[in-house]
Amino acid sequence: MIKVAHNNKFMLLLALAVGILTACAGLLLKWLIHLIQHVLTYQFTDTGANWLYLLYPVLGIVITGLFVRHVVRDDIGHGITKILYAIARKKSFIKPHNTWSSVVASAITIGFGGSVGAEAPIVLTGSAIGSNLGRLFHLNNKQLMLLVGCGAAGAVSGIFKAPIAGLVFTLEVLMLDFTLGSLLPLLVSCVTAAALTFIVTGTDTIFEFHLTNAFSVDRIPAYALLGVFCGVVSLYFTRVMNWLEDIFRRLGKPWRRLLLAAPMLSILIFLFPSLYGEGYDLIHLILNGHSKMEWSEALAGSVFAGSTGLLLLYLGGVMLFKVFATTATNGGGGCGGTFAPSLFLGCVSGFFFALVWNDIPGQSIIVPENNFALLGMAGLMSGVMHAPLTGIFLIAELTGGYGLFLPLMIVAVGSYLTIIGFEPHSIYTMRLARKGELVTHNKDHAILTLMSMDSVIERYEEHLHPDDDLGEIVRQLAASRRDVFPVVDKSQRLLGVLYLDGVRHVMFRTELYHRLHVSDLMVESPARLKAGDPMDIVMSTFDDTKAWTLPVTDDSGTFIGFIRRSHVFQTYRTMMQDLSEE
Repeated sequence: MIKVAHNNKFMLLLALAVGILTACAGLLLKWLIHLIQHVLTYQFTDTGANWLYLLYPVLGIVITGLFVRHVVRDDIGHGITKILYAIARKKSFIKPHNTWSSVVASAITIGFGGSVGAEAPIVLTGSAIGSNLGRLFHLNNKQLMLLVGCGAAGAVSGIFKAPIAGLVFTLEVLMLDFTLGSLLPLLVSCVTAAALTFIVTGTDTIFEFHLTNAFSVDRIPAYALLGVFCGVVSLYFTRVMNWLEDIFRRLGKPWRRLLLAAPMLSILIFLFPSLYGEGYDLIHLILNGHSKMEWSEALAGSVFAGSTGLLLLYLGGVMLFKVFATTATNGGGGCGGTFAPSLFLGCVSGFFFALVWNDIPGQSIIVPENNFALLGMAGLMSGVMHAPLTGIFLIAELTGGYGLFLPLMIVAVGSYLTIIGFEPHSIYTMRLARKGELVTHNKDHAILTLMSMDSVIERYEEHLHPDDDLGEIVRQLAASRRDVFPVVDKSQRLLGVLYLDGVRHVMFRTELYHRLHVSDLMVESPARLKAGDPMDIVMSTFDDTKAWTLPVTDDSGTFIGFIRRSHVFQTYRTMMQDLSEE
C-alpha cells in the first residue's frame, strides 16, 4: 500500500485524477450503449411495428442478470442509494468491482433497450473510483467522503457536460455538508470531467435547443400549474415504482421476477417504442419540433405510425407506463437508474401539458410547447429527486436554455413543494430514511448517522450470574475498575444489571458474603439497546431514561456490552470537530 502526506494540494491532485477517470468511464459507457443500439436496430423500419422490440429488452436483462449473478456476484442496483449507504454506514467504502461492473451491466441493459438511464450507474462508478483511490492512499473518513463526492460530481458533470449541476447534485442529492474548503476539490473534479468530455465529444450541448419564446409575465400562471402538474406526476412515478419494486422483491427468485418483467417490458416497448433505451431521441424531437406533423414522428416504428391525431393519446400512454417499463427493467435483472427516466418523463409531461393547455377552447395565452417540455424536465427532476437546484442548473446546462431561468425556478420549486407534502424523502433516500441510515444537512443528525454503535460499545469480559454470592461480587469489584456489571444466565442472555452503588452499603460486611446473592442486589436496566439501533435512537433512549449507562443486546437478548453516555458525547464531539475543521 502507498502512504503519502495528506495535504490540500494532494487532495486536489486526487480530485483531478478522479475527474479524468470518471469522465473516461462515462465516455466508455455512452459509446458502448450507442454501439449496441446501432448494431441491434439499424435495420428497423419507421413505417410500421418492429417485432424485435419484443425480444431485445428481455434478452438484455437476461444477459445482465447472468453477468451480475455469475461474474459480479453482488447487488449493483440502486446506485445512488448505495452511495448514500456507503457514506452513512460503511465509512465511504465502495467495493472495487463497482468501478467497472455498473458500466458493463448498464451498457448491456440500456443497449438492448432497457427503459432506464446510464447516469446513476456512472455516478456509482465515479464514487467507487473516488472511494478506492482514497483507500489506496489511506485517507481518513472525511477525505474519503470528499473523494466519493468528487466522483459523483465528476460523473454528473462529465456525462451531462454540466459542471455546475455536478457540484449542486453532490451537495443537494448526496446531502454532504461540506465546508467551503472542501468545495475546491469538487470543483476540480467537475471542471476536469466536463472539459475532457467537451474535448472528446465537442462543445455542443447534450440536447439541442433554440430559445425562440423568452420569458413572458402573462405565462406565469401556466408555469405555476406546470409545476404542480410535475409534482403530481413525480408523486405517481415515485409511488408506483415503490409499489412495483415491492412486488418484484416479494417474488424472490430471479426467474420468477423475469417471468413478470419480460412480458411487461416487451409489450410496453412494442406499443410505445419511445420507451426503448434512455429515450433521448424523443427528447431531441420534442425540443426541436415546430408542428404536430413533426412531433408525430414520435409515433414512427409503432402500431400508431401515421396516425397524427393519436399523438396526445400516445404521449399519455408513455407518461403512464414509463414507470412500469423502468421498474420492470431493473426488477427483471437489468441495471440502470432513474436519472434519465426522470428527464424523459419530464420532457413528455411538459410537452403534454402544453398541448392540452393550447387546445383549451378560447385560450388566449398560447404557451410554446418546446419551452414547456424543457421546463417539465426540471420539474420532474426536482420532484422525483427532491432536488430543485439540481433540476434548474442541469436543464439550463443540458440545453443552453439560460433565458428561461425564472420559469425553470418556478416550475422546479412548484413541483418540489407539491410532492414534499406527500413524500418527505426522494426516491433515492426513502429506503435509508426508514432505517435511520440517511445522512442529511442537519449536522447533528448527520454526525449521529455517521457514528457507529460498535465504536461506542464497551465490551465486557466480566459477567455475574444470579446465584453468585456477595463474596464473588466483591472479588470482581476488586479486580475491575467498572461500576456496572451485567447479570446473565448460562446462555449469556441478559437478566439485569448490578451497580456498584447497589452493593456499596454491604460490600464490607463479610458475614453477608455467603448469604446475599446477585439475584438479591441486581436491578432491571431502565432500557435495553439493540445492536442494530441507529445512534439517534440510542441518544433519544438516553434522554428518555436519564440513564448514564445502558446495556446492549442482540435480537435474542444475548448481552454484548454497555454504552456510556459520556463515551457517546466524547465521540460526538470528536466527529463534530472533524467535520467542521477546514
